[in-house]
Amino acid sequence: MIKGKKLKLPDRLGSLVVGFDDKDDDSRGSGSALDFGEELEIIQPNGFRSDRESETDAEDDEVQQEATVKKKMEVLDEELEHHGRHPRHQKDGSSHISVMKTIEDDEKRSDIEYEISQKVINLEKLQRIVSTGLPEGGNLRPTVWKLLLGYLPPYRDLWEKELVENRQKYAKLKEELLLTPSELARIKEEAFQSNGHNNADDSTDGPLIRHHISQEDHPLSLGKASVWHQYFEHMEIAEQIDRDLQRTHPEMKFFSGETSFGRRHRESMRNILLLFSKLNPAIRYVQGMNEVLAPIYYVFSTDIDVQNASNAEADSFACFVRLLSDSVDHFCQQLDNSSVGILSTISRLAELLKANDEELWRHLEFTTKVKPQYYAFRWITLLLTQEFNLQSILRIWDSLLSNPFGVQEMLQRVCCSMLLCVKTRLLSGDFAANLRLLQHYPDIDIEHLLKVAQELSPDTSSYRLSL
Repeated sequence: MIKGKKLKLPDRLGSLVVGFDDKDDDSRGSGSALDFGEELEIIQPNGFRSDRESETDAEDDEVQQEATVKKKMEVLDEELEHHGRHPRHQKDGSSHISVMKTIEDDEKRSDIEYEISQKVINLEKLQRIVSTGLPEGGNLRPTVWKLLLGYLPPYRDLWEKELVENRQKYAKLKEELLLTPSELARIKEEAFQSNGHNNADDSTDGPLIRHHISQEDHPLSLGKASVWHQYFEHMEIAEQIDRDLQRTHPEMKFFSGETSFGRRHRESMRNILLLFSKLNPAIRYVQGMNEVLAPIYYVFSTDIDVQNASNAEADSFACFVRLLSDSVDHFCQQLDNSSVGILSTISRLAELLKANDEELWRHLEFTTKVKPQYYAFRWITLLLTQEFNLQSILRIWDSLLSNPFGVQEMLQRVCCSMLLCVKTRLLSGDFAANLRLLQHYPDIDIEHLLKVAQELSPDTSSYRLSL
């Protein structure tokens, strides 16, 4: 269980400088975001040779490759026509790239399906495959994320048993912690009467017994030990959760719609966050946790397996706790200046930037004085969930969750990559322009961003955050 810790975050994470709020969104205008490095080259499936061979061999290889691609395209066209869709015709280079990407995704999907079908899952191999992203289709992400987060054991035969036990535990926790004191009292009274009736040794009628109501059980009690005082306190937290859930991906009806569908999802997420708050009284609920929960709950709720989807709430709770356990110290204000606190983590990000691009580091640190805590606090604490749209977040999280050195190590790399990919704009900007850019990160090629992150040098200096 997560140890009790507490962190008071500002109402709007990341907006730590007066005068810069969400209304300033000019940085998302024109201009390329891919200023660092070069554009990704298209790599053919069979790779390429370091030395040029004879022109005849090259032509033969090209002809053979074209024939292979054409054959696979014909197969794809037949499948599309079979499902009542228009076939893809190779009209230009972009169509060719699209076909090659489809083939690569099919191969990766087959590899992952094979790995997770084994009696004993090779997690290291699965991590290597998933680090480059999960292909769309095939309903892979729900199962793979549960494996990467340790919710499902690597032994496939134990999956059903583990799922049943964990889902039953969650149901019991909800019954014990999410009921009102009145409902709890009624259940206790019914159990008491049932037990008293079963233990009666004679039928002699006696006087009615007046049950004593302690001060702690009285609804008007102000004592901190009062169950009613604790209940009302958690109701205030529940109201904050409800407000935040209304703002969770408002562009998606899945989260914010006023249909029974949308309300059901918000109720499930509310249960998860409120239960987490009650189980961790020193941390409770911190604004922004709803954003961290959203990708997990969305993935599990959209599982095409009906039974898994119907248990998305229980599965999401367990995985949410596991995910936060890797960064729980960032939510503890008392640890801010410790080696495991948020300021230390931000300092390591600055070290990573300095090691990979000292020019950009100096420009941000000394020239424009855009301190990393102005923007990286939100990036790190909320795992980038407020910087990108949901589909991009899912792709980034594939790499975060599959990193063998942990989520935080890969998160540092991605955050550093985000700075490097807008280097030109940062070097030409002043304090105000750079702050707007980093607090409202522009659209970017996510694969390029993650490629830069993977190629970063891990060496760091002894730089420490200046406050």
